[in-house]
Amino acid sequence: MSEKQIDEFSGVSTTGHEWDGIKELDNPMPRWWLIIYYATIVWAGAYVIAYPAWPLISTATTGLLGYSSRSEMKAEFAAANAAKADYIAAIASKSVTEILADDKLRTFAAAAGAAAFKVNCVQCHGSGAQGSPGYPNLNDDVWLWGGKPQDIQQTIAHGIRFTEDSNTRVSEMPAFGDMLKPQEITQVANYVASLSGKAGDTSATDIAAGKELYAQNCSSCHGDEGKGNQEVGAPNLTDAIWFYGSTPAAIAAQIKAPKHGVMPAWGVRLGDTAVKELTVYVHSLGGGE
Repeated sequence: MSEKQIDEFSGVSTTGHEWDGIKELDNPMPRWWLIIYYATIVWAGAYVIAYPAWPLISTATTGLLGYSSRSEMKAEFAAANAAKADYIAAIASKSVTEILADDKLRTFAAAAGAAAFKVNCVQCHGSGAQGSPGYPNLNDDVWLWGGKPQDIQQTIAHGIRFTEDSNTRVSEMPAFGDMLKPQEITQVANYVASLSGKAGDTSATDIAAGKELYAQNCSSCHGDEGKGNQEVGAPNLTDAIWFYGSTPAAIAAQIKAPKHGVMPAWGVRLGDTAVKELTVYVHSLGGGE
């Protein structure tokens, strides 16, 4: 520490501080910097007075302007709801077929349905509705219960094997492990795999035996040619699209002890309007009939 003095090189007074022979000059701050600094202090004071600023025990100071971000948000929500009220009322009063026939209404319903899908459906069907093992792909044209708008609406509204809804879709594949011998199950699996070219090097004798067993046990639901039946939710066995695997071993496991997926009934949870919006969106993905 040293006393203040005039620096001989710059002619500026020092602050009296010195470190290792280096003395600190007492240069004033630039005037423009000081003006901005004082302006920010004035601005901060004015803000505290005009806007909510100080938190209290159960509320906060309201400020002279009475501004509230929550009130602003509520007003924006109210304006948005008012803007779409006519569309929602129209969707509520019209059938899905009528909604699809109206370009503006269809566009609005598809957008609303996409939002509802992201909240309620992506967990099973995927963000792109591409499905996953055990969950159907909604982009293709393969439908267990039909892909017409009314079919999709029925499935979404009442679900599949959802016991809490009396109108739910119901199909039940028997556990053939209790009816057929292991060798017979293998033969049926090989025949079913052959319908979509997945039989590999299975012998023609086994496939023929499996075909006979299929005709006796499976054709009543899946059809003589394995094309399926949408009325009972029996899948098409010839299209190479499988829920639980396409290998003969996977097919045999499903024949022996079938898995049965469950889809909730969204009608009660979301309401009729949201179900229509979801129907329009799912149908718009490209796989609707």
